[in-house]
Amino acid sequence: MAEAEEDCHSAAVRVGADESERPAEADLQTQLQMFRAQWMFELAPGVGSSNLETRPSRAGRGPIQKAAADPRGRQEQAKEEKARELFLKAVEEEQNGALYEAIKFYRRAMQLVPDIEFKITYTRSPDGDGVGNSYIEDNDDDSKMADLLSYFQQQLTFQESVRKLCQPELETSQTHISVLPMEVLMYIFRWVVSSDLDLRSLEQLSLVCRGFYICARDPEIWRLACLKVWGRSCMKLVPYSSWREMFLERPRVRFDGVYISKTTYIRQGEQSLDGFYRAWHQVEYYRYIRFFPDGHVMMLTTPEEPQSIVPRLRTRNTRTDAILLGHYRLSQDADNQTKVFAVITKKKEDKPLDYKYRYFRRVPVQEADHSFHVGLQLCSSGHQRFNKLIWIHHSCHITYKSSGETAVSAFEIDKMYTPLFFARVRSYTAFSERPL
Repeated sequence: MAEAEEDCHSAAVRVGADESERPAEADLQTQLQMFRAQWMFELAPGVGSSNLETRPSRAGRGPIQKAAADPRGRQEQAKEEKARELFLKAVEEEQNGALYEAIKFYRRAMQLVPDIEFKITYTRSPDGDGVGNSYIEDNDDDSKMADLLSYFQQQLTFQESVRKLCQPELETSQTHISVLPMEVLMYIFRWVVSSDLDLRSLEQLSLVCRGFYICARDPEIWRLACLKVWGRSCMKLVPYSSWREMFLERPRVRFDGVYISKTTYIRQGEQSLDGFYRAWHQVEYYRYIRFFPDGHVMMLTTPEEPQSIVPRLRTRNTRTDAILLGHYRLSQDADNQTKVFAVITKKKEDKPLDYKYRYFRRVPVQEADHSFHVGLQLCSSGHQRFNKLIWIHHSCHITYKSSGETAVSAFEIDKMYTPLFFARVRSYTAFSERPL
C-alpha cells in the first residue's frame, strides 16, 4: 500500500516537471528563431551595422540583441588579435630571410582581417606570447649595429673566458689559424696590405668572420697607411674620428691601377706632287701616370694602347723606352682642392764609352739636364672617388751643367691635355713583396 502511494507521488512530480519545462523550451526556441532572423537580416546586402543601430527595436528584443552582440564583438577581437600575431610573425620571417614562410603568414593574416596592416601599432608590442617583438625598434640593438667593432668585441668576450678571434667551422686535425697569437695574426694582415697599400684586400679579408673584422679595424694598420700617404701632414686626426676614416675620406691618389688619358686630333698632311689633293691624318696617343705609395711616379706618352702598356707599368724597373720617372707630392689649398705636383725626368741610361775616335778632336757639346714639372688637380667623377686628374700646369726645365743656368718653357694647357681617368689593375696588387 505504501509502495503504491510512493509511485503515485513520483508520477505526479514528473508530470509537474514536464509541464514546467515546456514553457522554458518554447521560450528558448522563440529566442533562437529571433536570433536567426536577426542574423539573416544582417547578412542581407545593403544593410550595415549603422542601420541596425538607428532602427527602432521592439520592446522584447533589446536584451536578446545585446546578448548576441557581446559574443560577436569578442569573436571579432579574437580574430583581429590572431591576425596581428600572424602579421608580425610574417614580418619576423621576412627579416630573417625566410620569404616563403613570410608569404604564408601574410596570407593567413589577411584572410582573417584584410586591412590588418593598417591596424598594427609598431610603437608597442602586441599582447600575447610576444610574437613579432623583433620587429619593434629597440634602441639597444640600434646602438650595437651602429658600431660593429665594439659589438663584435663584446660578443667574443662573452662567449668564452679565453678570447679567440675565430673558431674552426669543421673539426680538423691540422693547426687552425685561431691558434696563432694576436701578434702573428696582425703581422699576416700587414702582409695582406703590403707596401702597395692594398687596403681593398684588407676590407675583403674582414668579411671572413668577426675576429678578422676586428683585426682589419686595427688602428695601427690604418695609421701606418696614412703616414705612408701624407707623411707628417697627418699627425693629427682632426677633423676625422679614426685613421680609417682619414684614409677613406681624405683626397689621395690611388695606387692599385693607372691613370690614363686619350688624345685625338686631326693634322694636315703634305700636298700631293700633282697638287690635286692634300692628305689629313688622325693622330691618337695615350698618357699613362702610375703613382706609388713611397712617393715615386711614372709617366709615359705613347701611341700604344693600354692592353700592351699597362702590364709594363707594374714596377719601376721597366724597360720601356721614353718613360719618365720622378717624385710627387700632394698639396691641399685653402679652398679644399687637392693638387698633385710632380717632377719627372727621363730614365738615365749608362752609355758605354766609345774609344774608336779617341784621337780625333771633337766639338764639345754643352750638357744639360731636362726635367718636366707637372701640376694636376685631383677630383672625383661618378660613383668612384679620386679617379680623375685635370691638367693645371706643364713645363720643361733645362739646366745647363757648365753654367748652372735653367731655362723654363711652359706649355699652354689646351684641349690637347685631356683629363686622366683611373683604371684599376688587379695584377698590381696580386703579389706582396714587403709588409706594411
